[in-house]
Amino acid sequence: MIQHHLKKILTLAAMAALVACSDSNTKSTDADTAKSAEQNVPNQSAPVKTVLVFGDSLTAGYGLEDPEDDAYPSVLQQKIKEANLPYNVVNGGNSGETSAGGLSRIDWVLKRKVDVFVLELGANDGLRGVPVKTTTQNLQAIIDKVKDKYPDAKLVICGMQMPPSMGAAYTADYKAMFPKLAEKNHMALVPFLLENVGGIAKLNQADGIHPTKEGAKIVANNVWKVLKDVL
Repeated sequence: MIQHHLKKILTLAAMAALVACSDSNTKSTDADTAKSAEQNVPNQSAPVKTVLVFGDSLTAGYGLEDPEDDAYPSVLQQKIKEANLPYNVVNGGNSGETSAGGLSRIDWVLKRKVDVFVLELGANDGLRGVPVKTTTQNLQAIIDKVKDKYPDAKLVICGMQMPPSMGAAYTADYKAMFPKLAEKNHMALVPFLLENVGGIAKLNQADGIHPTKEGAKIVANNVWKVLKDVL
């Protein structure tokens, strides 16, 4: 029995040595085959589609210590990765951007293929008292350009609100602008981007407008509630 096992061991050792010395066309062991197959399988979590978040300083992460990691589009990317969804988030935020500025910039941004377009603009218009009609026209023009360039793209719009100091009529019309645009263009609507952040001092920077790192996480959650179903 011992001789039998010894012979078996020597035989296996000889076979192993033969495999090790053979050329690349020789059959590999089961372990090597499995490893090779695993390496050749495409990474299913690798981003293959693009989510473009097009907005102003709120999107750009103004005032944050590390905007590339802490701005809400970056937090959205983390959530997408955790959900194992094949999307790459592009931060198209530009501090100080108005709807007019966005309209002048959109053609350049759309040179990159877009699969999901998230529109976050209008806050600076409201703070400057730009007529709601003008802002509406600019936002609609941006949406039209996206539709024309990428008709299959899914669309999301982020709602915003103005403080009462802007006047009751203006704040009401401004707030209603986003749901109207969403309905007209069949867009998913984030009702209020700064829900549970706006007006809360500890979640905003010293200017009282731009979220802190913790505030940005909440903003990302507000968007994610809608975006996850779109994706």
